[in-house]
Amino acid sequence: MSTLIIWIMCRIIINKYHVAHPNIKLEARLKEFSRPEDYVAFLRQQAAQKDKIPAIKALRKQYPELSLIEANKLWQQIQ
Repeated sequence: MSTLIIWIMCRIIINKYHVAHPNIKLEARLKEFSRPEDYVAFLRQQAAQKDKIPAIKALRKQYPELSLIEANKLWQQIQ
């Protein structure tokens, strides 16, 4: 009986974690399908039209799986 209770409690904790952090799986799946070349091409296109901050904002809006740090590193690569 106690094993069943422990198992149920573990399942509840795991389910709460997945409900609280649904973006973890989504971001990992998005990164699987995206290629870094796509990020760089899009950022170069934005850089031709905009300054640094608006270009990075547009990149992160287009590719929400990118963190601000990753987007900034991409900007430094194209400069």
